[in-house]
Amino acid sequence: MNLFSFARFGAVLFKEFVQMRRDRVTFGMMIGIPIMQLLLFGFAINSDPKHLPTLVEMADDGPIARAVVMGMQTSDYFDFIGIVTSQQEGDRALREGSANFVLVVPPNFERDVVRGLNPDILLSADASDPAAASGAVAAMSGIIDTAIADVLTGPLQYTAGAPPPFSITVHRQYNAEGKTSTNIVPGLLAIILSMTMVMITAVAIVRETEKGTMEALIATPVRPAEVMLGKIIPYVLVGYVQTFVFLIAARFLFDVPFIGSRLAFFLGFNLYIIVNLALGFLISTVAKSQMQAMQISFFTLLPTILLSGFMFPFAGMPGWAQVIGTTIPATHFLRLTRKVMLKGAALPDISGDMLAISIIMLVVVVIALRRYRQTLD
Repeated sequence: MNLFSFARFGAVLFKEFVQMRRDRVTFGMMIGIPIMQLLLFGFAINSDPKHLPTLVEMADDGPIARAVVMGMQTSDYFDFIGIVTSQQEGDRALREGSANFVLVVPPNFERDVVRGLNPDILLSADASDPAAASGAVAAMSGIIDTAIADVLTGPLQYTAGAPPPFSITVHRQYNAEGKTSTNIVPGLLAIILSMTMVMITAVAIVRETEKGTMEALIATPVRPAEVMLGKIIPYVLVGYVQTFVFLIAARFLFDVPFIGSRLAFFLGFNLYIIVNLALGFLISTVAKSQMQAMQISFFTLLPTILLSGFMFPFAGMPGWAQVIGTTIPATHFLRLTRKVMLKGAALPDISGDMLAISIIMLVVVVIALRRYRQTLD
């Protein structure tokens, strides 16, 4: 008896290629996921973000202060986007996330420099993401030395070549110790909910289709919207349990504070759970098997982790990557969670993030309902 038949081997090999050609989703995942990883890690990921939005409060508009601002602007780390007139305005911008830094030049700054009083310039930094702030803060010393070299003339000539005749005081807000866990743990909730809610819903619905139980459901007069709600609401309770366990662990294991509005957080995470369950429902209308549902779910999880600002600073990504990241619901929920837990945000502070999640949810729901069929063809 022939132990190995090339004819039988060739038949099996041909059969597998035919099967691969028929299973286009799996083949697409095999090709698409490595390409996505290559493009995202090669072009989108940057752990040293530049052009961070910065505000300035100029109580003394002298030549040294202007030189400092100009030096920061030309360093590529800071982009000055406006002027504030009070500490409250600056704090609100940092809390809302519209600025990463606020530079405060105190009154009589130039006079105090000339008198040798070594005044302070305050740089308030949003340190909720330590990686986004650390590079810019570390570069400040070199930026200042270069910026003021040409303005130390007249009565300040004696300070040339010496340390600057003023100090830069950095106030790291929301995460003064620069703990990585304080930044990662709140964002982790977005990833956990996205991973579990999308995959559980997609696989559960596809499993019913494979077992034939969906056929009986389709034969009934149940409408698509009723099917969607009936399928996703039980998993909302699962999301509640996950969130509750997460908050307990964050507080008592990692000492992550929760200083914001509980109502704002409650509304935000409910909206986020629903959009992820709707996305799982949408995936179930595309996948033909449980394996395909898991593959597509993983395909959506990859950009969620890499482009939402969870692992890498959102501000450090190129413009095209930020545009893609803006369409991902985890991006907005991650900001919402950090604002509420770390920055003490209330409902008005997260209204923009809530609106973005709502728009994404509406788009996903409409597409899912249009793709849903009440027939098995």
